[in-house]
Amino acid sequence: TPVPEDTPLGTVIAIFSVQDRDSGANGEVQCSIGDNHPFRLEKSFDNYYRMVTAELLDREQVSEYNVTVRA
Repeated sequence: TPVPEDTPLGTVIAIFSVQDRDSGANGEVQCSIGDNHPFRLEKSFDNYYRMVTAELLDREQVSEYNVTVRA
């Protein structure tokens, strides 16, 4: 989904949940995002996360980001 480059800091870009069907410690999940993105992840509750803008976006510097959450 396109995000305007004048999007204020802290704007929620995506909300998602993650789960692992294993039980106990094997079912625990942790999400992270690389330092090379102007976004950060915030844990909402349980296994729900939101991705928010952490830096101002500049389409002239980087025209597109591909963020993939993978096991």
